[in-house]
Amino acid sequence: MANPKHRHSKTRGRKRRTHWKAEEPTLTKCSHCHQPKPPHTVCPNCGYYAGREVVKPKVEEGK
Repeated sequence: MANPKHRHSKTRGRKRRTHWKAEEPTLTKCSHCHQPKPPHTVCPNCGYYAGREVVKPKVEEGK
């Protein structure tokens, strides 16, 4: 396996890492309740996907 012959400077390594950025998650609006949700997933708020109810939403009791 290849090993580096010379040490890379801190600047050189940091230049390479400038593109390692955390991205905010992509969100879309639910077509039924208009709440933000990840694309191509069932809406956690209303349980709809592609215009039809897929999952019954959980009802919070006592609040």
